[in-house]
Amino acid sequence: MKKFGFTLLLTCLFMGAMSQTALRFDANAAVESSLTLYDGKEVKFKAYEQLYYVTQVEDSAYQYLNLYVPEGATQQTPIFLRTYVGGYMASAATKPQANDATGRALKEGYVVVIPGSRGRNSTIVADKAYAKKHKGVKKGQTVYTGRAPKAILDLKAAIRYLRHFDEVMLGNAERIITNGTSAGGAMSALMGATGNNPEYVAMLKAMGAADERDDVFASVCFCPIIDLEHADMCYEWLFQQTDSRQGLDETHKGYTKELAEAFPTYLESLNLLKADGTPLNADNYLDFIKSELIRSAQIAKNAGADLADSLGFSYSSSAKGMFAAPINGGMRPQMQGGKPPRGMRPEMQGEELPRGMGPREMEGNQKGEYITDLDMQKYLNYVVSTQPLKGVPAFDSQIEGINNASGENEEFGDANGSSVNFTDYTASKNNVVISDEIRQNVRLMNPMSFIDDASTCVAPHWYIRHGARDRDTSFPVPINFATKLKNAGKDVNFLLAWNRPHSGDYALDELFKWITEILK
Repeated sequence: MKKFGFTLLLTCLFMGAMSQTALRFDANAAVESSLTLYDGKEVKFKAYEQLYYVTQVEDSAYQYLNLYVPEGATQQTPIFLRTYVGGYMASAATKPQANDATGRALKEGYVVVIPGSRGRNSTIVADKAYAKKHKGVKKGQTVYTGRAPKAILDLKAAIRYLRHFDEVMLGNAERIITNGTSAGGAMSALMGATGNNPEYVAMLKAMGAADERDDVFASVCFCPIIDLEHADMCYEWLFQQTDSRQGLDETHKGYTKELAEAFPTYLESLNLLKADGTPLNADNYLDFIKSELIRSAQIAKNAGADLADSLGFSYSSSAKGMFAAPINGGMRPQMQGGKPPRGMRPEMQGEELPRGMGPREMEGNQKGEYITDLDMQKYLNYVVSTQPLKGVPAFDSQIEGINNASGENEEFGDANGSSVNFTDYTASKNNVVISDEIRQNVRLMNPMSFIDDASTCVAPHWYIRHGARDRDTSFPVPINFATKLKNAGKDVNFLLAWNRPHSGDYALDELFKWITEILK
């Protein structure tokens, strides 16, 4: 392992006890390849594919990674690790794509790693040897290999593999930057938030993962579907005021009301603080979300976007001397006479500017009127008009005779392919008790569980994006996540990206500019 002397390295050392002589990497086995990018330029690289990252391979279709090394890379070159997990389903290791962040990363000169991982839909048919090794499994039985927490275990094993061969592999395993979208955003968040946590160690050892650390340098999370055990209450608390929720039948209206009423207690249990140190609670939280949406809209407006009057925004009569939001995150009021402009809410004052952004740069971005307020009911109805809301409950939806199971209900099922409840609320509707095993699996799949855990090495740098009209999960989920990381002292670049639906790998110029900055 290369020596770097960084505080991060010194504080994240993790020791294990398992020899990994069966893992293989041949530096001379590369295949010369190239990719023509979206701009017509060609990038050449060496491809190392189908590198199995565990010795005890359960599912050979997924438990390996592909490695791509561009021309000019050295052992100091950062590694961009992209997971293509979606819907908590299995994800095969693929090749770099010309139109997403993998192609851009190669163009920027970074080593690209694309790991496969098991998911809720991955299966094998047990042979005689497998059945003998696994109690209760019969030869010929279909076995679901990727139920929670298998996906994050596979990705952690991939990181450990990169560290195991750091001396002979081009690319710097101390500069791993993870990236993913939706459930893949959740995986990226988990890789960043659970580094070296001991709760995963026994399972990783049983898989034959390398005896190495699995912390990372930075995590890029597009619309992460996380905090699943609380996502239903967050969803109903936010969307209960929309017209679509008012049109539900009485049974589902009751679910909405009950879930929404549970949210304030959960929010206050997080002990989140705004930038000025004010505690977040149910009384000021909607205004906090509103300020993030206004910041996003102002960035877009300053860049020349037109905002429809029907969205619910209010404007000042003049932008002169008023607050102007920079293009890439952060905000600070530009004030005349040292006083904030009339109508500016307290939570919008005193925010820090992004790196390199000063008053002159902000003045250059002033276009159009300054946004002073937002009618949240109008805005949320707009969001719903672009795509219908999920059902009630949105995530732990399985209620016998009323609602079908969701993908998340499958995620926490077992190797037989069951679908189970994973929240106390929905379990109570079915008169079932959640087992300790399911509770632990839910914990292991939630990055919120580990940010304050002293035994965890959390990534120091975070880039988190959630679309300003994305309803696949509610705004409180990414906002709580970003705020908790900020409160823990992490470097967080967060934005509800204006007018974006549920999507990822957008604004790549901005993303890779941020990566360049953190690597300095």
